[in-house]
Amino acid sequence: MANGVDQAVLGKLALRLPSTELGPQASPHLLRVVEDDASPQEPLSLESWEVDAVRLQTAAAVGLLLGLPSAVPAGLAIGDSIRYLAEACKLALELVARGRLRPALERRAERWVALWRAVTDDPADEHRVGLLADSMPPLLRAELSDWEEPPERVLQRLLTAVVDACARELLQRGPEGIGELTSVTTGVSEAWLLALVDEDPTVEGNPRELARLAERLEQWWAAGQDYTARRMFRTCFRLIAPGGAEDETGSGARLQAEQEEGSVVALARLDPETGGILDSEPWRVEFLLQHKEDPSVLVPAAEVWAHSERLQALGRMLENPQERLLGGLGHALRLWPDLAPALEQSAPTGIDLSAEQAYRFLREAVPLLEQAGFGTITPPWWRQRLRVKLTAQPMQQWEEGAGLFGVDGLCAYEWRVAIGQATLTLPELEALAELKLPLLKAAGRWIALRAEDVEIALRFFKGRRAKGRASAAELLREGLGVRSGGAQEELPEVEIEAAGWLSELLRADGERRLQAVPSPSSFVGELRPYQQRGLAWLCFMSSLGLGACLADDMGLGKTVQLLALLLAERERSAAGGQARSRRGKPGPTLLLCPVSVVENWRREAARFAPSLLLHVHHGRERLKGRAFARAAKHSDLVVSTYALALRDRATLAEIRWERIVLDEAQNIKTREAKQTRAIRSLEASHRVALTGTPVENRLAELHSIMDFLNPGLLGSAESFREQFATPIERWRDGAAAQRLRRATAPFILRRLKTDRDIISDLPEKIEMRVDCHLTTEQATLYRAVVDEMLQRIEEVEGIARSGIVLQALMKLKQVCNHPAHLLKDRSRLDGRSDKLTRLEEILAEALAEGDKALCFTQFAEFGHRLRAHLQERLGAEVLFLHGGTPKRARDQMVERFQSPDGPSLFLLSLKAGGTGLNLTAASHVIHFDRWWNPAVEDQATDRAFRIGQRKNVQVRKLTCVGTLEERIDQLISEKKDLAEQIVGSGEGWLTELDASALRELIALTGDAVAA
Repeated sequence: MANGVDQAVLGKLALRLPSTELGPQASPHLLRVVEDDASPQEPLSLESWEVDAVRLQTAAAVGLLLGLPSAVPAGLAIGDSIRYLAEACKLALELVARGRLRPALERRAERWVALWRAVTDDPADEHRVGLLADSMPPLLRAELSDWEEPPERVLQRLLTAVVDACARELLQRGPEGIGELTSVTTGVSEAWLLALVDEDPTVEGNPRELARLAERLEQWWAAGQDYTARRMFRTCFRLIAPGGAEDETGSGARLQAEQEEGSVVALARLDPETGGILDSEPWRVEFLLQHKEDPSVLVPAAEVWAHSERLQALGRMLENPQERLLGGLGHALRLWPDLAPALEQSAPTGIDLSAEQAYRFLREAVPLLEQAGFGTITPPWWRQRLRVKLTAQPMQQWEEGAGLFGVDGLCAYEWRVAIGQATLTLPELEALAELKLPLLKAAGRWIALRAEDVEIALRFFKGRRAKGRASAAELLREGLGVRSGGAQEELPEVEIEAAGWLSELLRADGERRLQAVPSPSSFVGELRPYQQRGLAWLCFMSSLGLGACLADDMGLGKTVQLLALLLAERERSAAGGQARSRRGKPGPTLLLCPVSVVENWRREAARFAPSLLLHVHHGRERLKGRAFARAAKHSDLVVSTYALALRDRATLAEIRWERIVLDEAQNIKTREAKQTRAIRSLEASHRVALTGTPVENRLAELHSIMDFLNPGLLGSAESFREQFATPIERWRDGAAAQRLRRATAPFILRRLKTDRDIISDLPEKIEMRVDCHLTTEQATLYRAVVDEMLQRIEEVEGIARSGIVLQALMKLKQVCNHPAHLLKDRSRLDGRSDKLTRLEEILAEALAEGDKALCFTQFAEFGHRLRAHLQERLGAEVLFLHGGTPKRARDQMVERFQSPDGPSLFLLSLKAGGTGLNLTAASHVIHFDRWWNPAVEDQATDRAFRIGQRKNVQVRKLTCVGTLEERIDQLISEKKDLAEQIVGSGEGWLTELDASALRELIALTGDAVAA
């Protein structure tokens, strides 16, 4: 969105506010921090007040709201109303992304305005809108004009304002969307169409004509809604590809850009003499009736025309099938004009299309038809987009200790283009671009060659050689999606197919096949397994000359791993002459750290690596000039401070360091600081950063550390901000975050102390899965949610598909908890959920033993009902901590629970209580509903299982057998590597499964309901 903050206008606003005799009451979030001895007066009435206000353009306001920090800095208060507006804006942006908007015309005061309205008639959207309306802070309806308006209407106006602003900005970037409107607005004045794009929405024209146009638009929309709502069967369109296009014996059908691994065969045949395009083989769109509740039930049009009055399908009688099919085709004609020739037939069963028409059907008609409620069945290859494939082969193979390669080492490379499983060479792509054929076969596979994809790819290849040699750094930047010249150029998705050491570097950490490095014989002590792996990784990165960030959690031994690296290099040099340094033996390592840990490094080196020659460059008596140079060259490790790196930069720069190590590397988080620039100017063959917090506040800090390790690899600070920092921090851009993880992962190794292999001084943690069964009522609801999801995901793709899957997963969790949780009908809880019964039994047993227990749920709303139910059933106080709990009350709850005579049961929402709490008084942890990222569940468990715990901790995870909960639990248990890869990604990994895998994952099995 545009900035526009500089266009803010100061003004006044009339509001009705809770008031006392002294004036209007303070904002609610300010009242929460009133001191105990301050006794604010209770508001006596609602009074009208005129307050100062700042008015922003919608786009600027959206930008500010989406840029709110997730963690509020000290001294900054953000009220509930602001948070609410941010959530509403996120919903509006999702609606735009999914195309859930429609053009309209309405009268406001004395003028007519064109606008885009939010469409929220989808059940999932209706649910979210209902939740937002129910939770609307009163302050958002305090304006006098809104005072008597229901929350639903105020929210709808808000959503429409944001949707309208977003749609206008998108359309101003290109006029493509306007062409689609003309197909549904025959006879609409040009002024209205232009006003849908202009910043000024005012429509000039004859008031009567505009009124008639507004009425026709509403009638058109209502007719479509009515048609969709009234019919169990809907008209469906299925695209069928030509059957003989793969024949390889035709005259001139093969493009001349032919490779040994496969050729490109165009649907349009080429004239062998002129090279022109001959007649295309036809595509066909079949007409069908499709059942709404089960999209797999399809009735071909030929069968419809054979039954004039009724037709049986899915065990039900379909009345007047011909009338329904014709009515659907007639309505679809407004959206897809190419359908017209078929309607001239008395009994149309389909329509033949040219390749260009078929592409236009897929590209333009299908989205409009789906939005209008029609069924569409498109080939799976239509969803595959063009991507660029980079094959890279290092010119030199890597062996442990073989010498320095670095990111400047040469690699042989070749660029190609891939669509699905088909691969094209650059000449083939250029030949196809000349022919402008959008649908074709490549290497025996159908592909869709979108014009914009081809244009982006050709622009990407402009100035690039298709094959050759380049440095590893250059290829890494290209392949990892890092642009050095800013973010203006749109780039295609790049896939890297690497070999040799480059392949190992780009593997996920859990899959790297690192050569084992034995613990140095001179190391005093024993390296733990994860520390040995850290040593092997540091040796691997060091031998390549690549900067490495060891980002292990505090207390995991980053110091000893670095000391072991120095010892291993020295022993290898002494044993076989395989020196890492080109000068014959490892040179000195310079380690910079905060002043407070200098002595710690001295002590740790004396304890674990007493044979290392250590020199501390610190204090008033520190050496300078030649004396320092002699001491440094005769040392293995020189320890100094960040402050001296700036003050003694000239002295330190006299040494060609083998390695520079930064301990607590977040100290160089400000890239332009004098201290950071001084450190970056020092020369070294290898660089290492040690930090448990590579990002403390802003992503720019990560760039500063990474740019120290491997200069230029992530581009300039400006391009990094444009490509990554701004999209991720301000817009929560998931794609940009994924690109950044992909670009930094090869150079960062991070382990957490919550890993059981690392923390050894805790009592035993006993984890068990408690199997529960669904009731018949739950099973019925479960099947309904599954059927609805499988139907809907067949009709959409991309972010819309992911949203549908996540919504369905959330509903299935609620069903497994309790029917009342999904239905939200305030009905009774007793006897309707085996999971709730098991929870009562577990807590009752803990109380009888005199133990304390934590129970986690991710649903705060249902948690209120759960707390009341448990208190009534168990006759004991149940504390409940959720996101709305004030800090003072939160602290009091923790203190009471931790005290010996305090309450024994603590119910917590996972989001509010999953981190940052010490609840070691509990020896039982129950996860009432499952969170399918094991790291999140482990963090919650660690509220009790942490340093200070004296008892064994029993962890129970309530799981409904025969359901999604059981199968994902098995998947995580059996494929621990997969679980490690998805840490930090929530449940998003589930949305990437294809339809058959999803069906297998969520289908209800026979053992789900107890016999």
